[in-house]
Amino acid sequence: MVTPVYPPKPRPGDRIAVVSPSSGLPGILPLPFELGLERLRKEYGLEPVEYPTTRRMGSTPRERADDLHAAFADPDIKAVVASIGGDDQITVLPFLDRELIRANPKPFFGTSDNTNLLAFLRNTGIVGFHGATVMSELGRPGAMHPQTADSLRAALFTSGPYELSPAERWRDVSRDWADPATFDAEPETRPGTGWTWVNADRVVEGRSWGGCLEIVGWLLMADRETARDLSEYDGGVLFLETSEDMPSATEVFRTLRNMGERGLLRRFPALLMGRPRTWSFERPNSPEEGARYAAEQREAVLRALRDYAPDTLVVFDVDLGHTDPQFVVPYGGTILVDGTARRITVTY
Repeated sequence: MVTPVYPPKPRPGDRIAVVSPSSGLPGILPLPFELGLERLRKEYGLEPVEYPTTRRMGSTPRERADDLHAAFADPDIKAVVASIGGDDQITVLPFLDRELIRANPKPFFGTSDNTNLLAFLRNTGIVGFHGATVMSELGRPGAMHPQTADSLRAALFTSGPYELSPAERWRDVSRDWADPATFDAEPETRPGTGWTWVNADRVVEGRSWGGCLEIVGWLLMADRETARDLSEYDGGVLFLETSEDMPSATEVFRTLRNMGERGLLRRFPALLMGRPRTWSFERPNSPEEGARYAAEQREAVLRALRDYAPDTLVVFDVDLGHTDPQFVVPYGGTILVDGTARRITVTY
């Protein structure tokens, strides 16, 4: 297994690719996409470059792979950012030219279904960045959450340690992206509740692996982009989070149980569990229902760990993944989890 290295960072003024390796949703919901592009230009000083499938729904896996190849091969493109997630990026993986991408390493930013490409990059020898899609984070109504904006700026332009901090305010209720009125004001937020630590009597530092739990499960089922020799993960930091599909506590437990049966869970002495999304348009939970869903998920995680990795250092409700604010997490890069000091530091 190749040890991933951090690719060169872009600078203000550089051109960056904006791609849709999963869904061409920008073609259907342009408002958050256009807002995200504008912020890339005005707030980060970067020039976004679109590709044939960026705004096109129904593109074939090969067409989406071709866009990725064009973005990575172009020497004038200094980073690659996903427009949004989706649910079939796993079908793109067989069409990717690993040697082409390995020869042209660039920072890639994406979450959710982009876990597929992040895992591919890790195995190719490139540290990726789990976070900051154009539509969800850069296209946030009203303004980017300041903690998201600061994390993205650091991940884009700097190298070295960056300390995460619990959300000062957070939200998981969304508004209709098709309605222009959605973008007139920032979404409503709630006061932060902090992180919850378990087995926090040690310090763990290691390379990260994980991402969206549902996608990790799909990769394992398809036997794609996971190490043949599980010792590759020894001493690492596992990070997981769940999507707006809101898998049940039973499903979360079963996925983690099966990871335990495969011998994966015990490889990681630390787990960062992202704050779960507890509201969706299909399941508009009340705050009380959402809190119950989150509590049930937490117990499902702890149940699996009790069976397969009882000594794991765990931090719950970390602000990563399908939540707001959203911190960028290096995928295959270094994370320090200091249980004694209750601190999490990532290396960008």
